[in-house]
Amino acid sequence: MKTKIFLPVIGVLFFAFILFTSFTDSFSDPVSRASAFKYVGVDKCAGTCHKGDTKGKQLEIWQDSKHSQAYKTLQTPEADKIAKDKGFTTAAAETPQCLKCHVLGKDIDPSEFDDSFDKTQGVQCETCHGPGSEYKKLSIMKDKELAKQNGLIIHTEKEAFCTTCHNSESPSFKSFNYEEAWAKIQHSKPKD
Repeated sequence: MKTKIFLPVIGVLFFAFILFTSFTDSFSDPVSRASAFKYVGVDKCAGTCHKGDTKGKQLEIWQDSKHSQAYKTLQTPEADKIAKDKGFTTAAAETPQCLKCHVLGKDIDPSEFDDSFDKTQGVQCETCHGPGSEYKKLSIMKDKELAKQNGLIIHTEKEAFCTTCHNSESPSFKSFNYEEAWAKIQHSKPKD
């Protein structure tokens, strides 16, 4: 009798262990981890947390950058001509191959977005730092490791990340000097 009860219990525990291991393994790298969170948009990121002198003018630096205008460049006749010349039948602002670098640097899956995300704001905070639905809270952002566990991505190989979009695959690519480009958009928070 004990054996009949014991074997199913062991089976259930083993199955639960396998599920738990698979679930936690999916959070071991930023790319897998990011898919569990939603993109919320620059307005949710900026709030009172990333603007002004005490925060290193992070929002202001982004607003003054070409990144903030990246989507708008797709809404021009010139961009539509480039898309057409590349063989696309949709307007540039509707072409996935254009959107992937002018919005998030990846193909867009609508299920990844919160209603607050506005793609017209171009290449924004979450393009580089991952979907912020869970790390945007100040109580989480105060603890960098906790923020990472909740989806924050901090690139250690920034140049490699930047060149996923800034490369010769772009039809309007001329050249890319990482050091010069980074100097224009660097947005570190000052030490408290």
